[in-house]
Amino acid sequence: MRSIYGVLFFVFFLSSAAMAQKNKVEGKIIDPQGTPVSGASVLLKGTVRGVQTDLQGNFEIKDFPAGKYDLVVSLVGFESQERSFSIGEKETKNLDITLTEEEYLLSEFSISASRGILGQGNMPEVSDFQINAGKKNEVIKLAEIDANLAMNNSRQIFGRTPGISIWENDGSGIQLGVASRGLSPNRSWEFNVRMNGYDITPDPMGYPEAYFTPPMEVVEEIQIIRGASSLQYGPQFGGLMNFVLRKPDKSTRFTAESINTVGSNGLFSSFNYVGGTEGKWNYTAYYQKRRGKGWRENGFFNTDHAHVEVNYAASNRLKLGYEMTYMTTETQQPGGLTDAQFGENSQQSSRSRNWFNTPWFIPSLSAEYLVSPNTKLSWKAFGTFAERNSVGFMRPINQEDDLGNRQVDRDFYTTYGTELRLQHNYQLFGQEQTLMSGLRYFNGAIDRKQLGTGTTGSEMDFSVADGDFRRNLDFTNINLAAFAENVLRFNEKLLFTAGIRLENIQSNMEGQLNVSNGNPQLLTPQTRTRTFALLGLGAEYHVGKTTEFYTNFSQAYRPVLISDLTPPATTDVIDPNLQDARGYNFDFGYRGKVASYLNFDLSYFFLNYDNRIGTLAQANADGSIFNFRTNLGRSVSQGFEGYVEFDPITAFVGSSRYGYLHLFASVAVINATYKDFVVTSVSNGEIAERNLAGNEVENAPRNINRFGATYRNGKFSVTWQMSDISETFSDASNTVEPNAAATVGLIPAYQVQDLSASWNVWKQHSLKAGVNNLTDERYFTRRAGGYPGPGIMPADGRTFYLTLGLKF
Repeated sequence: MRSIYGVLFFVFFLSSAAMAQKNKVEGKIIDPQGTPVSGASVLLKGTVRGVQTDLQGNFEIKDFPAGKYDLVVSLVGFESQERSFSIGEKETKNLDITLTEEEYLLSEFSISASRGILGQGNMPEVSDFQINAGKKNEVIKLAEIDANLAMNNSRQIFGRTPGISIWENDGSGIQLGVASRGLSPNRSWEFNVRMNGYDITPDPMGYPEAYFTPPMEVVEEIQIIRGASSLQYGPQFGGLMNFVLRKPDKSTRFTAESINTVGSNGLFSSFNYVGGTEGKWNYTAYYQKRRGKGWRENGFFNTDHAHVEVNYAASNRLKLGYEMTYMTTETQQPGGLTDAQFGENSQQSSRSRNWFNTPWFIPSLSAEYLVSPNTKLSWKAFGTFAERNSVGFMRPINQEDDLGNRQVDRDFYTTYGTELRLQHNYQLFGQEQTLMSGLRYFNGAIDRKQLGTGTTGSEMDFSVADGDFRRNLDFTNINLAAFAENVLRFNEKLLFTAGIRLENIQSNMEGQLNVSNGNPQLLTPQTRTRTFALLGLGAEYHVGKTTEFYTNFSQAYRPVLISDLTPPATTDVIDPNLQDARGYNFDFGYRGKVASYLNFDLSYFFLNYDNRIGTLAQANADGSIFNFRTNLGRSVSQGFEGYVEFDPITAFVGSSRYGYLHLFASVAVINATYKDFVVTSVSNGEIAERNLAGNEVENAPRNINRFGATYRNGKFSVTWQMSDISETFSDASNTVEPNAAATVGLIPAYQVQDLSASWNVWKQHSLKAGVNNLTDERYFTRRAGGYPGPGIMPADGRTFYLTLGLKF
């Protein structure tokens, strides 16, 4: 029903677009050689009105009030041009403008030659309503890389981003599990995950994190700010990961695109997109259907994604927007494997009745208002109405499925929030300074129903007898936050940033934990409220026009989770003084470009993680043993992250009629260890205590290296990439020999290669093809203690894909 309302809302917006045309400014943008410049931004300065030039360099802006304006034209690689004009009612003004190239891009071939380098870049010091100066950040431009986007292949997508560890146990591409700096990749929950700047998670703190990932075929770029994002976005140790979707096409009234992919194991994906701009209105919509059998036995996925966005320039200063995203999935989970099973045949499965489903609906409203040429406001309201459903045989993987009743677990998420941001530019020390501030409210409710007795069938069926869920918990989290951060420029070379974030979190928990001998076991209702501040400082020093040193210190925290407050057994005890985990990130690096043939970012990081939570065995007065969950210790992650991309042909030869070669290396050396972490064990009724100081943090490979090469010649490109990941432990005790259930033990090192190619056959059509896991490496990145395991979760072996793209 929500999706129907959204579609009706969209139709209403479009039907209202037939409005009287007041006037129009149009023209053509060319370079010094007279070649049309496509994709250039054309903006009426001091307003929200702007378009892009089409393939012939033409543009038009219409239906705006008469008056005097400044037209600003900009594009990466060219110097911005500004042209003043005045226009009367119902008048058409023609302005043709010639752009000149920036100094460090010496000729036209340099722009073309460096396109591969544009696949990975950095964010500007200040962009719309966010400060990036002094922060370790990356921008992944999806259109510039060769990758299997139909399957959201994260190994290729994050190939140029140093230090990103990936859980590769979901070949369907539905869920994304990435992390950095020794943090957990579990559903990317150490990142603050957003889409178009708003939250897409079922919890205000991000735990649990999103079960939703947008189709990469519609993602224009992925913005990553490491831990220093905690001031502006959220407290997570990992930082920000923001999926920026393709915006409405501002160069035409209507454009359509269809991207269709077939591949191994019955893969079929069809992505269909429309968009355009008409006067004050612009719009976009997409629908993707993706299904396949999966690489392993008992694997299947069937997903539907839909998205609508409409924007309206209500005046020269006010822009309104509406977005709606819907996803539904049907996924069969093959389950985990024991080490012996993995050695025999990693494609096998002993679970044929496990299913997973995540309906996800995300609406959003937005407004942007220009208070003055130096001050603007942004407002977003958003929500998440979603579910997380699973059914299956959940016992350890070394136990055979008894074909009896399956276990049903269901989460229902209802969250809503709003965020108001202000950006103000002012003059000080003869330089332009920027102040960013904001307010945030987020309310998240989770209705968790678990341990239900399901059917004995084998299909996706979440039905249980009335009231059969033995666990029925209600959680609510309310988050209020305010932040302010300032960029202070002393001259053209040196700037500092400073900021503060105030947080208030209120968590409530109540409900039934289990049923024992027919008697409900109720939890004692708990309410936790805490208020505190996070501080951050940063700096940049520009060595030259295109290189800079940067450094940043920013505090972070991870609140007590709902899982931390929920004992796995009625005899377990939660520390009433359980504290949130707190710490900080520190970065120091050097980054930039050398002409158009070298792009680099080299940095040192230090992450301090205090008050990590765990369990201790304790003895009652009668000698019985119980588990006590409390804060146990501290861990530290530090190391080196480096990215270098080099075009030797442009560097040594210049222009080449035979194409260009881009070589890249993304390397990370991570030393993530426990400094103080107390654990206990029980033997013959006696409790033994020890400290894990010096142990490596689990799921934290010491080396994460990816190397690759891209060859481009005109409209053809091909990319080879190798991922070389070192071994890691699956538990804090650094267990080497696996247990019988394969939930703990060493995760071996592995190397995997990918090969992808693309060819723009005509201006509007393209072909893409590739082989993932070229050498058919058998490896795994995860040992799961529960769903979707338990046990070893194998990564996919060799697969193929072929994509045909059509534009109209």
